[in-house]
Amino acid sequence: MDTTSQSAAPEPQTSRPEHSQGGTYSVPGQEFVRDSRYITTRITRDGEEGYAVEPGRYRLVAARACPWANRAIIVRRLLGLEDVISLGTPGPTHDERSWTFDLDPDGRDPVLGIERLQDAYFARDPEYPRGITVPAMVDTRDGAVATNDFAQITLDLSTEWSEHHRPGAPRLLPEDPAERAAMDAVMEEIYTEVNNGVYRCGFAGSQEAYEAAHDRLWTALDRLEARLTDRRYLMGDRITEADVRLFTTLVRFDAVYHGHFKCNRQKLTEMPALWGYARDLFQTPGFGDTVDFDQIKQHYYRVHTDINPTGIVPAGPDLAGWVTDHGRARLGGSPWGSGSAPGPVREDEQVDPDHTPLRAA
Repeated sequence: MDTTSQSAAPEPQTSRPEHSQGGTYSVPGQEFVRDSRYITTRITRDGEEGYAVEPGRYRLVAARACPWANRAIIVRRLLGLEDVISLGTPGPTHDERSWTFDLDPDGRDPVLGIERLQDAYFARDPEYPRGITVPAMVDTRDGAVATNDFAQITLDLSTEWSEHHRPGAPRLLPEDPAERAAMDAVMEEIYTEVNNGVYRCGFAGSQEAYEAAHDRLWTALDRLEARLTDRRYLMGDRITEADVRLFTTLVRFDAVYHGHFKCNRQKLTEMPALWGYARDLFQTPGFGDTVDFDQIKQHYYRVHTDINPTGIVPAGPDLAGWVTDHGRARLGGSPWGSGSAPGPVREDEQVDPDHTPLRAA
């Protein structure tokens, strides 16, 4: 399950079967409530919690299919941490037990030597009782998960790992306390109303729960459409972590959320500001070059068998629009602020050219 943190304490596990039964996503008669219990240990510069920042020590395990993992892949690339934190990419599908490394030779992660991410969780806690989630930062010294707190992982990549950022790396978190507070408020709304909002629609267990979730999602998207009409990025004239967090939902919207999750009032392509904004980011190095549309569709349509029992993966949508002119440069600003773009994607981390429209850009 590609579950997340950042919400209120969940109901007891016994009352939420989707929190304890692998492969269960939608519960008849109930609204969707995300399980937010995570391994919250942090990897810090001082190593106070037992995990110190050390180049080469940690492996980021992040499936390209998952939006929560995708944000970690993007931030790692924007900040230039590829040579400092290695990347393991499970395949797009998983069973009720775990994400698996079926894309790697012999079905094993080449660094960790494991077939299932579950093994790294059990190395940390042999009785680990919750979902096996991505992203996860795994300590290569003992093969155990250091943390799977997705929200904190990217914040710490910006702060605790700053000594290892590439020259020209963008500042994704504002230094001014007032600006940071404003961004945190925007990110909280993005999480509760949009990132999690699409899941609230897709995994609703009743008509009433679905309709309430659908209204709530589109209220938020309408606000974001208005916000982005006269500003290039969420917080002004350069990218921040807020943009990363919104992008990973928008880039999946027409491919999976519109149909599979029934978020179908409109397509993203029918929202002028959001569609232009999403294309602007997609064409920005570090964003679109991390996105594998085939893996995204394989994951959602094949894993969520309770809402798509046939497992049929749709052929569309046409992806050509992602590389068309977005027209957002007229709003001014630069994605990098006073910094610069990351270099080319490492050869061993490139998205299959058949799974992205960027090959034709």
